[in-house]
Amino acid sequence: MANAEHSGRPAEAFGATAVGTARAARLRAARLGLWTLAAVLAVRQVAVVLGTPRGERLTDLETWVGPNGVLHVNGSLYDSTRFTGTPFGGLVLKPLTRAAEQALGWGWTFGTLLLVVALGLVAARALPQPVSRRASLLAAPVAISLLMLSLPVRNTLWLGQTSIIPVLLVLLGCFVVRGQKAGGALIGLAAALQPTVLLFAALLWFTGRRRAAAATGATFAGGTALAWAAMPHDSYTYWVHHMAGVGLGGNADALANQSLHGALLRLGLTGPLEIGLFLALGAAVAVLGVRRAVRYARDGQLLLAVALTGCAAIAVSPTTWQHQLLWVLLAVVGRVGKRASDRYVWPVAVVLVMTLPARMMLPNMPALYPLRDNAVLLAAIAAATAIPFLSRTSPYYRAPIPTEYATPVPARLRGVPLLPFLKRVLTRPNLLLELLLIRVTYAAYQQVRLAATGGSNSAGRVRAEAHGQQILDLERFLHIDIEHTVNHWIVGVDWLRDFFDFYYESFHFVVPLTVLAVLYWRRPVDYRWARASLGFATLLALVGFWLYPLAPPRLMPALGVIDTVHGVQDFSKPDYGTLTALTNQYAAMPSLHFGWSLWCGLVIAIVAPRWWMKALGLLHPFFTVSAIVATGNHWVLDAAGGAAVVLAGFGLSYALMGPRARSAKLPERTDPVPAAKEPTPSG
Repeated sequence: MANAEHSGRPAEAFGATAVGTARAARLRAARLGLWTLAAVLAVRQVAVVLGTPRGERLTDLETWVGPNGVLHVNGSLYDSTRFTGTPFGGLVLKPLTRAAEQALGWGWTFGTLLLVVALGLVAARALPQPVSRRASLLAAPVAISLLMLSLPVRNTLWLGQTSIIPVLLVLLGCFVVRGQKAGGALIGLAAALQPTVLLFAALLWFTGRRRAAAATGATFAGGTALAWAAMPHDSYTYWVHHMAGVGLGGNADALANQSLHGALLRLGLTGPLEIGLFLALGAAVAVLGVRRAVRYARDGQLLLAVALTGCAAIAVSPTTWQHQLLWVLLAVVGRVGKRASDRYVWPVAVVLVMTLPARMMLPNMPALYPLRDNAVLLAAIAAATAIPFLSRTSPYYRAPIPTEYATPVPARLRGVPLLPFLKRVLTRPNLLLELLLIRVTYAAYQQVRLAATGGSNSAGRVRAEAHGQQILDLERFLHIDIEHTVNHWIVGVDWLRDFFDFYYESFHFVVPLTVLAVLYWRRPVDYRWARASLGFATLLALVGFWLYPLAPPRLMPALGVIDTVHGVQDFSKPDYGTLTALTNQYAAMPSLHFGWSLWCGLVIAIVAPRWWMKALGLLHPFFTVSAIVATGNHWVLDAAGGAAVVLAGFGLSYALMGPRARSAKLPERTDPVPAAKEPTPSG
């Protein structure tokens, strides 16, 4: 009352104002951080390209406009397969051959960078309405950061390609330029540079923008005719002999060609059968893709419609090289799933496919090679023809079914959890999303572990052996240097040696994955807490691998430990014990063999309902530590390091997320009210 009397506003208004001010401050900080990230990524990309020796960077650009480039000398553009653009593209690029080579390299790189920034700004502006204030402020830096990280943009900057230009021209024609004729002309210009972009004319036509569609066709025809008049031989070679570019820029069956034509060739199909199947499948993808794009354009999701049309163009093009695949990334704007817990699956999958090598997405198994080799193509086809994107008229578009959350447990320590938004624990995360993240995290773990060599192979070996001597000296001081004694005793007992060899090789991955699977299925509330603890422990272990490369006892020549698992080492070879195709053998401290087994034992001991289950779980780390010492693969102190990172992982989970939850509840809510159908855009 006093506040109301003195200020004329109720007391609650001050609380609301304070909360609003705090949210605005957090939003400004997040926006500044994202713009900083985008700037750092841009600088890094430029530094990588310009820091590479000449002759190894901008290789495509060099073959076009260098001193002996195909655009500089007289004769056909297609005397070799080095030039992959259309004759119209060659006609446009020819004036650049007069530029100084060094200046052109710098100018091209920074110019491409500006085009990427413009592309991100236009895409952020084109998000389907309504857009929240947070999304409108953060969309641009997020879009630019994703573009900078994407494989197509990195490939474009590295090669000096032009593939950003057609995508930007299409977006400008659809979202920025006023007037159907001007917009259609820009899209037609893009089609003259990349012929399958002509598929957008169908999208324009069937969404009522027929003047734009006519302008697109006319501009494409005019540019192609102009190039044909100026370079009739090259135009015939491109459009007739090479069938719109097939065979240019490398073998059509190369992994870099992510089109239906390339995929069919990789499957072993050739000749008329392959051509007929390609034409039939391409026609089906084009029809389905444009039909779906028209539906989403009429629904008010024009950016998604553009992305789907571009994805169809990727599939139906005879050749679609890696730098031409940006359309798939634009499809991240589509919303998939009625449940809130499912909403992140599609965007995460798209971002992973477009930013990581395919070998990180799928295991190195021959049966999965067809999926791995065509990952981007399959994502494009799925987006164009199958992914059930939500309509804006769906009641779940803005209000998905809420997620079940566990009841949070109060922490004894003040300030815990440090990240309050993690206190609401998801009871059962989306399985596909979890599998994607686990696979990518493990692939990253493999890459970091392989990279942690301590420099060159020879330098890494010297450093790792020096660290091994330090560990041995410390163990002697503590009177725990039992590796040699235990190893030689085990070698004399055949059945025990075979048991520990089998245990070392077989249970390292099987048991943790089994524990995660059982938790996910039977104890989903505990799954997230346990998975986070394991992730933190592994991350800390990677830091240890990087900072302290360590030779295990079996790779210390003077120690005389017998390698019972890998066989006798030839110490006379200078590179023994260095990187293999599977692992860095100097990543011994801390021991994740023991660390992961200890995590399994502790989790089982905490969540298992029976005492014998708890005891059985704790036997696993006991057998593991015995195996790693007996086989000569780790020092005793490596196991201590593994225990330290696991305990630190549990501690970080507690500090960031709070105590593990006990039960789950479903927040009260009413069924979403169907949204009023909005008027169809007239185009």
